[in-house]
Amino acid sequence: MDIVFMGTPDFAEKSLQALLEHGFSVKAVYTQTDKPVGRKRVLTPPPVKVLAQRHGIPVYQPKSLRRLEVQEELRALAPDLIVVVAYGKILPKEVIDLPPLGCVNVHGSLLPRYRGAAPIQWAVINGEKETGVTTMYMDEGVDTGDIILQSTTPIGPEETAGELFDRLAAQGAELLVETLRLVERGEAPRRAQEGESCYASMLDKELAELDFNAPAQAVHDRVRGLNPWPVAYTFFGGKKCKVFSCEVVPGPFAAPPGCAVADGSLCIACGDGSGVRLKEVLLEGGKRTTEADFLRGHPVKAGDRFAG
Repeated sequence: MDIVFMGTPDFAEKSLQALLEHGFSVKAVYTQTDKPVGRKRVLTPPPVKVLAQRHGIPVYQPKSLRRLEVQEELRALAPDLIVVVAYGKILPKEVIDLPPLGCVNVHGSLLPRYRGAAPIQWAVINGEKETGVTTMYMDEGVDTGDIILQSTTPIGPEETAGELFDRLAAQGAELLVETLRLVERGEAPRRAQEGESCYASMLDKELAELDFNAPAQAVHDRVRGLNPWPVAYTFFGGKKCKVFSCEVVPGPFAAPPGCAVADGSLCIACGDGSGVRLKEVLLEGGKRTTEADFLRGHPVKAGDRFAG
């Protein structure tokens, strides 16, 4: 079974690595173009490209799969199956219909919940207790294809999106191998997606400003879900203050939402009368620091406001 693999970030790299370790025939890899990274804007290849080149696998980086010449190039590879994991580009019908065994996708949620670009982050932001990974046959919709297999996992109460991302990448790779073994034998199940669906839109920096009028647990979940990117933030003394971690502190507190509840404390009152203690922060112009270190350099009084 000859496979063309399409994927880009670390999440996809884990799946490609699993296919290679289990002896699958990967004829080519499609990934996004190299991107400038960091303050110096160094042109950096995607993790999937680095892994493919290490194994001598041809790499293609088209800007779009809709161009006829790109589709002809793919058709010439004659894949039996296309595997798509966090590729980041839309597959047109002509590509989906090309391989005789179809296109199999690994998605980081229990579909039909959290279709879309950021399922892992939104599951954490929304305070879900459980999530998982799904393999499915792709169709023209956004994560609407028939389900092959699913695997569930609990979300830890303090787990960040980044930590969950790493776990689901490994879990997805294992599920992909199991799925492809079934496809090879002609035994892969398929069932239509049923139940309530929701969409996990792409994250942007506007989502990251904390609203302390929300319940403390919701603030805590947003901080977890936006770590490591784009990182939740508030304002203190007119400066942007990133919040990397926090914890819920039961109330009730008399302070208004968004205000410190006591002298020498980064416990901030929330809309439900409870609070969140900011455990790790970075004030604009400074460095990432713990609550204790922050308070040594920035005395906080009861009633001091953390908001824009």
